Amino acid sequence: MSGTPGRGAVVPGWADRLRDPDERTLGALLLAPAFVLLALIVVYPIGKLFWNSFFDMRLSGGRGTRFVGFENYLLVFADVDFWNAAGNTVLITVITVPGALVLGLALAMLANLPFKRQWPVRLALLLPWALPLSFAGLIFAWFFHTDYGVFNDIVRRLGLGTAGEPRMWLLQPAWAMAAICATIIWKTSSFMALILLAGLQMIPKTLYEAAEVDGASRWQQFWQITIPMLMPSIVVALIFRTITALQTFDIPYTMTRGGPGDSTETLAMLIHKTTIDYLDVGYGSTLAVCMFVLAMCVTAVYLKRVGNAA
Repeated sequence: MSGTPGRGAVVPGWADRLRDPDERTLGALLLAPAFVLLALIVVYPIGKLFWNSFFDMRLSGGRGTRFVGFENYLLVFADVDFWNAAGNTVLITVITVPGALVLGLALAMLANLPFKRQWPVRLALLLPWALPLSFAGLIFAWFFHTDYGVFNDIVRRLGLGTAGEPRMWLLQPAWAMAAICATIIWKTSSFMALILLAGLQMIPKTLYEAAEVDGASRWQQFWQITIPMLMPSIVVALIFRTITALQTFDIPYTMTRGGPGDSTETLAMLIHKTTIDYLDVGYGSTLAVCMFVLAMCVTAVYLKRVGNAA
């Protein structure tokens, strides 16, 4: 057969292939650094996390490491704290992701208006996202403070609250969760707006001009042109926002420390408490694996349904 080396032909060795690589070898060489980096910063930590979840690794009490198999996972399913934290995490995700999308879309459309000087508007759009999460949590914790908070002052001036009795926003479970969700929506809506603003700028102006010639109203242009053309950007923004919402830690931690009681404790906070405070690395790794699997499952379903709609 043609292309098959003859009996006396010399097959090039690996050193010769490196000196004069073909397309396949060259592609492998160019991708090798990326694969090594990916293995070091992603594959190894995740593999180590899964490996630790099969051990009883408590750094307190002088006990050694003991292999327990799936015992930690059985403990998770019977753990009331896990289900409470998982429920709080899902609730925050369900509330803040659509809220950030709606507010982010409104901000993006506002920033896309033909201002003479657009950079101050877009800079103002960037500032909430650039603010550290813990700093945003501390600011809104002061806003919702019972004695000298801004929101209680506004409620008192408008006469909406009970006379002489300030509302204890962060000391009541329902109001504490509402305050946390409002803070997260304010913080993350700018991220959604930046992604959606980039998508809005990619929509050709001729589509709107043609729609105006055909007599379409602004509302019809929004639903028939803006939303369909913006759907790829919406999908990307929602995927990133959903993943980060499932990992929520900083804002609830700085605002309520998971209280009152454990009514605002998230999965990330439970993992931090188990691993750092209780020094139970094995069970903390198991909780982290459960959060990782939850994030992957939600993202997979989300990609399938929303991606098909797009």
